[in-house]
Amino acid sequence: MLPKYTIEYTTRLGKHALSNHYSTDDPVACEEFVEELMEARYPIRAIRHEGMEMSRPEFDRIIKTAAAMLASRHICASLGIKPEEEHFRFGFSA
Repeated sequence: MLPKYTIEYTTRLGKHALSNHYSTDDPVACEEFVEELMEARYPIRAIRHEGMEMSRPEFDRIIKTAAAMLASRHICASLGIKPEEEHFRFGFSA
């Protein structure tokens, strides 16, 4: 059985690029993992849903959601505020 979401990404070990993948059935876990990849600046090569390459709008929605989560986390940490206040002031929290 295919996992619902598979993310292909690249890591670097010295001069070597290593191709990796992460699979989950949970859409929130998928978005959280993409957020972690973005934080670590790992290139995201593809996101698949049930084995099929996602359409551009679907792919972009996951990237946009993960970027908003990342921005929210950074704002909260930098300003020492709770996610509720961040959402009220800046609108990033989900």
